[in-house]
Amino acid sequence: MTETQATDATEPTRTEPTQTKQTPAEPTQTEPTPAEPTQTEVLRSLDPVTGAVVGEWPVDNADTVRAAVEQARIAAEGWRELGFAGRKKALLRWNSRLVADADEFTALIHRENGKPLEDAYLELLLALEHIDWAARNAEKALAPEKVAPGMFMANHEAVIERPPLGVVGVIGPWNYPVYTPNGSIAYALAAGNAVVFKPSEYTPAIGHYYADAFAAANPELPPGVLTVVNGYGATGAALVESGVDKIAFTGSTPTGKKIMAAAAATLTPVLLECGGKDAFIIADDADIPAAADAVAWSAMANSGQTCVGTERVYVDERVYQQFLAELQNKLQGIEPGSDERASYGPMTMPAQLDIVRSHIEDALAQGGRAVVGGPDSVRAPFIGPVVLVDTPESSRAVQEETFGPTVTVRSVAGIDEAVELANGTEFGLASTVFSRQHGMAIARRLRAGATSINAPLSFAAISALPFGGVGASGIGRIHGADGLREFTRTHSIARQRFVIPGMALLSFSRKSSTVAMIKQIVRLRHGRHA
Repeated sequence: MTETQATDATEPTRTEPTQTKQTPAEPTQTEPTPAEPTQTEVLRSLDPVTGAVVGEWPVDNADTVRAAVEQARIAAEGWRELGFAGRKKALLRWNSRLVADADEFTALIHRENGKPLEDAYLELLLALEHIDWAARNAEKALAPEKVAPGMFMANHEAVIERPPLGVVGVIGPWNYPVYTPNGSIAYALAAGNAVVFKPSEYTPAIGHYYADAFAAANPELPPGVLTVVNGYGATGAALVESGVDKIAFTGSTPTGKKIMAAAAATLTPVLLECGGKDAFIIADDADIPAAADAVAWSAMANSGQTCVGTERVYVDERVYQQFLAELQNKLQGIEPGSDERASYGPMTMPAQLDIVRSHIEDALAQGGRAVVGGPDSVRAPFIGPVVLVDTPESSRAVQEETFGPTVTVRSVAGIDEAVELANGTEFGLASTVFSRQHGMAIARRLRAGATSINAPLSFAAISALPFGGVGASGIGRIHGADGLREFTRTHSIARQRFVIPGMALLSFSRKSSTVAMIKQIVRLRHGRHA
């Protein structure tokens, strides 16, 4: 969930991570500022718990964004010429640098985003795995592919090649400020592109640290292979209009639509990973304690600020009461906070608190009941776990992305009803199924980009699996071979290897006798299936 835009016409330069670490101002207690001031030249990021200033950066405007893209285009030539082997070494050195600085980096993630240190480390771990997979598999996934030319073009060689696009613009979110944009950045780099990255206005320090580690690990590379621009919605909009060869965006569906509309003016292709309203189906043969544990974590972890987190649960009526009791038990003692005892952290974006509260209140007003928590669970900057039952399917808590530590639970007559309801929103990002015997069969009926069976969100940790949604949840895929190919263009090449006398069909010199012979072959080849 992030908006898109940029400031002074200064030439972007790369800095070592040590310089970035000096950039943040000394912590001071201050009230959070609005997400986008009417006029500003400085982007200030704040600790979501204390309001202390984490860092300040100049806001990039259209001129500086355009300069960054121009610099990236120059750097892209050399980066592409390194080839797969050279890029692999650079990416793996980047991984090593991130590992060496992991404690410092995760402390920064905790401070600027708010999530617990262990969760920050797990996010970094997933990013490392994806960088490694992209680096090691890009050559195989993007290698020239020979295809059969067919009978009438048998004297030709046919090849599909996938060269990089050039410069990719990435607009990242604040909820997983490393893992999520990395799914575009690492794969775009591995494919041979340069990247201009706009992190969320709520997590710019994290974005800079991540990119500076790449520069520090590869000091021989020219500036521009991976560049960061700072700002609010206007900076992102400037990046969309800057002449990049593709935009990869993660955030809300309304903002994704705006980006797609703006990109259409120049036919710039887009990759959109937007919102979700992910369903969790529990069959009557499920491991109920395990299902309850999975729902508790996938719904509440990261304060529910997870696009693929569970927001709706449909439980077979034969195990509904057992599941509900297990879920209530699992959530005992689960509390948000900022210390080492906290189960999860604060709401990173202050405005989200009002959205979560409104969804809870709407559900209760329409006849729903809160069996865990309720409106009083919203205590800025934290929200305690909330479980709603008897919530109408028409309510905002069921139909709209809540993006907080809440979940609705509904009893269903069987799997058919569960599938129908699970598919009953405009979203189609991810889903979960718990069933000992029928998990695959149920999963195949779900309108979603990814499904996890008998475990929560496991698809996100398997680098070879592509990730993305359908419907209002987005367009395109990151991760896996599909994720690498998203950042290439398909180039089809046909090469005539030798001449077949009398068979020049694509020529004004062709003979009528040749065409007559071709007609006979066509009748024999294609006319016998009537």
